[in-house]
Amino acid sequence: MNKTYCPSLTEYKRRLSREVKIGDLPVGGLNPIRVQSMTTVDTMDTLGSVEQTLRMVEAGCEYVRITAPSVKEAQNLLEIKKELRRRGCQVPLIADIHFTPNAAELAARIVEKVRVNPGNYADKKKFDVIEYTDSSYAAEVERIRERFRPLVQICKQYGTAMRIGTNHGSLSDRILSRYGDTPLGMVESALEFLRLCEEENYYDVVLSMKASNTQVMVQAYRLLVQKLDEEGLQPYPLHLGVTEAGEAEDGRIKSAVGIGTLLEDGLGDTVRVSLTEAPEAEAPVARMLINRYTHRAEEAKPIEAVSLKLLADSSSLNDAISQQLTANSSNKDEADSQQLLANSSKSPINPFQYHRRDTHEVLNFGGLNVPRVITDLSRLPRLEYADLRAAGHLYSPFLDKFQMSDLGADYIYTGERPAPFMLPNGLREVVSYTAWLDAGRRADHYPLLTPDSYMADDAPLHPELNFLLLELASLDADLLARLRPERRVVLVLETTNAHAMPELRQAFFALIEAGVTCPAVVRRVYTMRNPAQTQLDAATDVGGLLIDGLGDGISLCTDLLPTDDQEALLRDIDGLNQLSFGILQAARTRMSKTEYISCPSCGRTLFDLQETTAMIRQRTDHLKGVKIGIMGCIVNGPGEMADADYGYVGVGKGKIALYRGQEVIKKSVPEERAVDELIDLMREDGKWVEKEVLEPMGG
Repeated sequence: MNKTYCPSLTEYKRRLSREVKIGDLPVGGLNPIRVQSMTTVDTMDTLGSVEQTLRMVEAGCEYVRITAPSVKEAQNLLEIKKELRRRGCQVPLIADIHFTPNAAELAARIVEKVRVNPGNYADKKKFDVIEYTDSSYAAEVERIRERFRPLVQICKQYGTAMRIGTNHGSLSDRILSRYGDTPLGMVESALEFLRLCEEENYYDVVLSMKASNTQVMVQAYRLLVQKLDEEGLQPYPLHLGVTEAGEAEDGRIKSAVGIGTLLEDGLGDTVRVSLTEAPEAEAPVARMLINRYTHRAEEAKPIEAVSLKLLADSSSLNDAISQQLTANSSNKDEADSQQLLANSSKSPINPFQYHRRDTHEVLNFGGLNVPRVITDLSRLPRLEYADLRAAGHLYSPFLDKFQMSDLGADYIYTGERPAPFMLPNGLREVVSYTAWLDAGRRADHYPLLTPDSYMADDAPLHPELNFLLLELASLDADLLARLRPERRVVLVLETTNAHAMPELRQAFFALIEAGVTCPAVVRRVYTMRNPAQTQLDAATDVGGLLIDGLGDGISLCTDLLPTDDQEALLRDIDGLNQLSFGILQAARTRMSKTEYISCPSCGRTLFDLQETTAMIRQRTDHLKGVKIGIMGCIVNGPGEMADADYGYVGVGKGKIALYRGQEVIKKSVPEERAVDELIDLMREDGKWVEKEVLEPMGG
């Protein structure tokens, strides 16, 4: 299918958006991808907000967002801005608005940008009306437009930019009634506001489509870009973010899966990584995500959408974009229309709806099986019982037995040195093809072949399962023809290309177009320069494929070798094993642990989010597959945790509301009893199990 949401699926090309000025720091166009974050201090605490803002800027924030839930906070933005400017800090400020148009209209006269959520700005989510007629729906849209129009006019008058930021969890009942809880509903919610902006000749707009579900988020952003093109609207800059990503490794992995996938598509002009941590911890993570594409942009071909000769300044850039849009919309000739779509992406999959690639089952790969984890232990000089801990299988010498954690690998790869002992139940072993042959073609070993060994005449194969290591260049016509009827092979796709995800995506497309339904594992080997960077890179490279339904397994490795410190190598392997499961969970393809949908805190937060999240995690982190939303206030409450099974939401000082899905079950629970009552609610639903205490490890 031809789609225009992505400049290219095969090489890195950044989408050329309209430039929008936010104070003295423009976003979009040919500007670098910007970093931003949000304060967590009460907005009425002027000095606290200023000090935190300065720390955020020092950490790399280029824009700072501050909540303004009411008029008094909006007014105090002026005092915060004055003090920042007095201290020589010129960072553009963004007012975050929910529910209160009058606060937005005041803030727009003070700060450089306002953010509004179309789901709760003059709209509502009360389900007073379940079904709308065309006339009643149109009447509601007109009412909202008239309530929104003054803000647009004020922003235009004061030169204030605006972000129209849709959140998956806070769609209005009107949007839900017509479009459902879908990416299309998210896009339409924003377009209703955007169409009025263009009618008013106001174009200083940034757009976002945020969700805690990475699949929904990616699909919504892609669909937004597609709809902008279809309607002939301006190519507005995109603000990327995963809402309520969580804390620590899980929050970083989830953010990279969502944000990184879109950056790979060439989408995104500013990034905010939402972590349940101090806001100054967010900017370095965002910068690490962005820097991969800064280097790629230096190597990429010039942007072809608009002649670079026209880009002498921002006005000529935006004029050129407008001229291109006018030309596109007025051209009715089919041949010319095809030429205008020369940069369209050609994809055999639907990028706006999740569908896992069709595969047949090979042992426990493919078909309806969850993606499998293969942990690479081939770097160990000799495998011991205790080493399997790094693959999630814990050996107790005292009991002389293994216990498998929720993050226990499905397979280990031992290469040329097979394990010298019997593996625990639930764990299988992959060896090199030569090791399999030398060991007598053992039934409990599964060989890893190269294309040459697989294509050799009369090459012996395992009767159930064989792995075939491939790169894109290996997928020639002869190999594809041989693979088409094959029912004993799982492919292992890898690449050394810096543009890893596009090349792997091309390999999957080649398989689909050739009618090859063998399951395929994605393998990536990273340079061990920075574990934090490896975490983000792997979550992007593999997670982006999983988001599109591509991949039946994951195998990660680094180039760290056991030169002097085997313990360091085991820690590396253990980290990669955990990372593999984390990526599968973040991409919504295999749930192996409890998921926490926790907001990053802001000035509206009614309790210590970091401390509370840690406390809830300590009590519940053994509940495999259960999703728990932890929200600091009612603004981020039932909306942002739309994907959660249970919710813990601040509703007042020391008061917590507990939710089952989006239904409030207990409205005002004292904070000191709230976790116990949350567990009681799970127990009522049959979702609670007691935490198993593992036997102590020895030896």
